[in-house]
Amino acid sequence: MTKQEMHAQYGPKLAGALPGPKAKAAVEADTRLISPSYTRSYPLVARRGRGVRVEDVDGNEFLDFAAGIAVVSTGHCHPEVVAAIQKQAAELIHISGTDFYDEHLTDLASRLSAVAPMPGPHRFFYGNSGAEAIECALKLARYHTGRQQIISFFGAFHGRTMGALSLTGSKPQQKRRFSPLVPGVTHIRYPYAYRGCSGGPQEEEAFSMGCARFIEEKLFKTVLPPEEVAAIFIEPIQGEGGYVVAPNNFLRELRAICSRHGILLVVDEVQSGAGRTGKWWAIEHSGVEPDMVCMAKGIASGMPLGICMSRAEIMDWVPGSHASTFGGNPISIAAALATIDIIEREAMANASHLGGLMLERLEGWKQNHPLVGDVRGRGLMIGIELVKDKATREPVTALRNRVETLAFERGLMVLGCGETSLRLCPPLIVNEQEATVALDILEEALTLAENEYAHAGELTVTTA
Repeated sequence: MTKQEMHAQYGPKLAGALPGPKAKAAVEADTRLISPSYTRSYPLVARRGRGVRVEDVDGNEFLDFAAGIAVVSTGHCHPEVVAAIQKQAAELIHISGTDFYDEHLTDLASRLSAVAPMPGPHRFFYGNSGAEAIECALKLARYHTGRQQIISFFGAFHGRTMGALSLTGSKPQQKRRFSPLVPGVTHIRYPYAYRGCSGGPQEEEAFSMGCARFIEEKLFKTVLPPEEVAAIFIEPIQGEGGYVVAPNNFLRELRAICSRHGILLVVDEVQSGAGRTGKWWAIEHSGVEPDMVCMAKGIASGMPLGICMSRAEIMDWVPGSHASTFGGNPISIAAALATIDIIEREAMANASHLGGLMLERLEGWKQNHPLVGDVRGRGLMIGIELVKDKATREPVTALRNRVETLAFERGLMVLGCGETSLRLCPPLIVNEQEATVALDILEEALTLAENEYAHAGELTVTTA
């Protein structure tokens, strides 16, 4: 199959200039009626989705490599997920596990316990979102340990509710004018090697170990008594922070520190979990066993569901301590059970295989494109960091945003993350042809952006 034939069969299908007339009208209505706090990168107004494709209100068909922020893990409207939702909706829509027993809760708990990254037995709390899973873990950590202090990381994103927001260290706008936040949170440096050191693997390993050892060598000796720390919250791969992969040695040292001091290790797998990295949980790549796992997004293929999983002995609070009216909704759980079937049968293996192929091609972009400073990721959670100058690694947010726009205009949906990176997080059922076409489009958008900035004298071309 020629490149032209592949693009014709697997690529986007655009009916006209973007945005079309119906999309323009929808954006105008949104401006009048919807909270302006939402961030929109480009005027995509979705009407329907199937697999890796989204059709907008004007009939334009896009390749979706954003997946609703890594949510539609099995693709848009997977037939098995849709059938599970329809069947459950005809039987029981809501009962509230807060006040009544529901077998759906234990059915899903049993499936998740079987793939947990730490030994059982386990217990589960159901909410509706990633932020709610984090709120549960925060409250539970304090309740179980009797301690108040929490350690989190710069660059972290754990949610926007007040507890989760207090752990977040991503962007100042997320916290601006919302103080006072929940007290007792200390942020430290995440092992972001591209922004922390400029040497090879040995220097990166030393840097990441230094980030971990800072906790005992400085924090615990100066401002934070270790016996008052309830938990350390960590994203094995920072999402909003730039798709930054925590090195295995860092995660192992973090586990050792927690074990030495009776501190709970809580992993936020909201974006990185549910098979996205080629394993059920990103933490599994390191061999580290956490005490709690927070999950949401891809676990139910787009239905609202957030879950906190813990070692059973940790979830020891008494009735009335924490609850959720809608958490563990029967329809969401039906979607999650169908999602697990698909992930186990095919999607997780596809993420591992296809993610490896994509990363292999993208590695070449660091040599061939003056904008591309770093490429990183696991499975189908891939970050591309763009820089103005490879020698200084100067961030170039406006240029990153321009690449997003150019990709959208060519029928590819991607999103930014961090200060200056692009994220690729397509549905886990994407095929090799769709991935090839998507990278072709993205490379075209990169080249156009590079030419624009070079023409304007804004781009420094180096090979460092």
